[in-house]
Amino acid sequence: MLGLSGRGGAEWARLRGLQYSALAGLTFLRSYAHALFAVFVAVLYRDSVSFAWIALWMAALAWVHLRGAAFDRSLGDVAHRRITTREFYRQTITPALSGLLWAAAVVGFGPQGTSGEFGAMLYILAILIAGGVFFNTAAPLGVVVFSLIVGTGTTIALAIAGEFLTMTVSIVFTIVSIIGAIETGRHYLTARLAETAIAEKEEVVSLLLREFEENEADWLWEVDTQRRLRSVSPRFAFALGASQAAVTGKPLLELVTGGRWGEGRFPESLHELADKLKNRENFSALLVEVRINGEKRWWELSGTPMRDERGRFDGFRGVGSDVTEQRQSSEKIAYLARYDTLTQLPNRLQLTEALGEALRDAEKWRSRCALLMVDLDRFKAVNDSLGHMTGDKLLAQVSSRLQVLMNDDLMCGRLGGDEFAIVIRDASESERVCEVARQVIEALSEPYQVEQHTLYVGASVGSAIGPRDGKTVEELMRNADLALYQAKDIGGGEHCRFEPVLHASAEERRQLEDSLRKALGLDEFVLHYQPVVDARSENVVSFEALVRWNSSEHGFVSPGKFIPLAEDTRLIVPIGKWVLRQACMEAREWPEEVKVNVNVSPEQLLEPDFHQDVVDALAASGLRPERLEVEVTESIFLRDASIARNALEQVMALGCSVALDDFGTGYSSLGYLRKLKFSTIKVDRTFVQGAAQGANESLAIINAVVAMAKSLDMTTTAEGVETAEEAAMIRNLGCDKIQGFYFGRPMSNEEARLLFRTRRRISA
Repeated sequence: MLGLSGRGGAEWARLRGLQYSALAGLTFLRSYAHALFAVFVAVLYRDSVSFAWIALWMAALAWVHLRGAAFDRSLGDVAHRRITTREFYRQTITPALSGLLWAAAVVGFGPQGTSGEFGAMLYILAILIAGGVFFNTAAPLGVVVFSLIVGTGTTIALAIAGEFLTMTVSIVFTIVSIIGAIETGRHYLTARLAETAIAEKEEVVSLLLREFEENEADWLWEVDTQRRLRSVSPRFAFALGASQAAVTGKPLLELVTGGRWGEGRFPESLHELADKLKNRENFSALLVEVRINGEKRWWELSGTPMRDERGRFDGFRGVGSDVTEQRQSSEKIAYLARYDTLTQLPNRLQLTEALGEALRDAEKWRSRCALLMVDLDRFKAVNDSLGHMTGDKLLAQVSSRLQVLMNDDLMCGRLGGDEFAIVIRDASESERVCEVARQVIEALSEPYQVEQHTLYVGASVGSAIGPRDGKTVEELMRNADLALYQAKDIGGGEHCRFEPVLHASAEERRQLEDSLRKALGLDEFVLHYQPVVDARSENVVSFEALVRWNSSEHGFVSPGKFIPLAEDTRLIVPIGKWVLRQACMEAREWPEEVKVNVNVSPEQLLEPDFHQDVVDALAASGLRPERLEVEVTESIFLRDASIARNALEQVMALGCSVALDDFGTGYSSLGYLRKLKFSTIKVDRTFVQGAAQGANESLAIINAVVAMAKSLDMTTTAEGVETAEEAAMIRNLGCDKIQGFYFGRPMSNEEARLLFRTRRRISA
């Protein structure tokens, strides 16, 4: 309160500003009082004290108070700015110096006069101290300092005069005055704080009223005891879509129902408003749907019943605003939170709510509900080849077909990407789920016309029955997802029900993935090599590197099992990098004319530093680039053809060759062969086996591939040759190279080197 510390929870500068801002108005009174009493002292001691001393004392006192008055007036604006610590202590100098001068007067002048003059001096000092306590409350620290100094001087003077009883009275008076100054200052500061708070509240209220009156969306409304409008403001008339004269005296409820009041057809919110008015109840922020000139609007109304001077009900008065835009925005936000913007189907949130409700009903009525997870087949190929815009348009058509199948018992929604879900609220009939799944697969498998493209995508469905296959939403969705994975694994276009054994498969996959992540670090991979021979001489011209995994936890794991898993989890990238480097290192020990063929995954090829991986592998092994052949499949061009082509061109620029594997089994396009100079086209084993069985289509395809490769200056390799008859047939068809079990199964590096040594001994 005195300002000697900043404790107390309030801002120091603000409190001092509230105190010291009043000093400018008190400084004249203080200076006038001190001047008047200084003259009294001069008159009292004109005969007892030298005129020079009195004049010097009065001059010093005048200088102190003139200086103090000028400084106090400079503090008149501290209520609106921050007072500094220096200003605070500088203001205290004036009462301190003034107290010292008055103390000097009582000690120096008092004993020289008569007892009556000395007593008059004490009265003057008592009046100055008491006046400071009662009138100078804005600066309590100054009053305390002045009282303490003057009280000390008076005590000394009385002690010198031997007036010990009076001295005691003086000490008590000084103490009481200091306590009184502190308490008076506390009350003054409290009052100033209260005044400031009231002023701030008045300012806020004025601001709110001003904003209310300036805001054209708000208005005041008033009705009489019969609910007829009165005192209609221009803004309220504008909100009603009519003039003031036209609506004054008209019933409020009839005006806002759009002429349907008599029919009794109006929203529930207007019923609530009518009840509030009828029961004479206060209401606040009541949202009401109204119709103004045939247009639906939303108002927010607050009202209070009025009473006259006798306490009789006199109608309602309140405020209102048009919140139609805010309401529409809220509805849009609520819609976006529960619906998918692309397909207009319910989203995951709404689906999970519906499934949760269906599960609760099934538990309550001892019935069954079901969840179908639907995933599109071959949708990724559409997205990759034709772009996401086409994919989005296809998804919109898929959602339209699904909506046609829906009824009150079915809810379909989109979970994300190309995955949808259907909630069957009542699946008590055993064949209900299978029937819905069949309808979905049939509907989604029909061709789609998107712009100039005719597209074919199918659908796979996995289903789970609640509460049998799951008593919670999360459990049921997880189990339906497992059934969907099973449907996808068996080729798609199928419906699979959840079976408990799928949990074991999912757990096996999870464990396999965990082991696969650690396999490289544990050095569990090894390369085997299958020979590729010249069709005429049957000499080995290259080996295809094939990765094998002998897991410490799972034993030997089939490549058909862990390669797809590695591609799904993108572990194929580090595994492929290891295969590339290891194959180059081991091929360095083979004869110079023998190449090594390394399969490259699309995930690996699309890495931005794939070219550098090849450079690093060749540099680390010392293998000549001409002895490395990279094998890719057509699927790499479905992801991002430009990146794939650029990566392969960089590899070929090093001197490596590139082979196109499994040609004819995927989305074959002659455009790939025109844009990229492959060294070899590999004919898939399915065509070789078909030709061996006399299938004319397979023979025609092999002949066409061989002819095309020769015209493009490429070689051909036939895969899957297992018998001498097949080898002879392939040789007659004109293939340049042959690969298959007839010429050798995949073998270790040691067995490959032994094969070369054996052939050299036979040749010798």
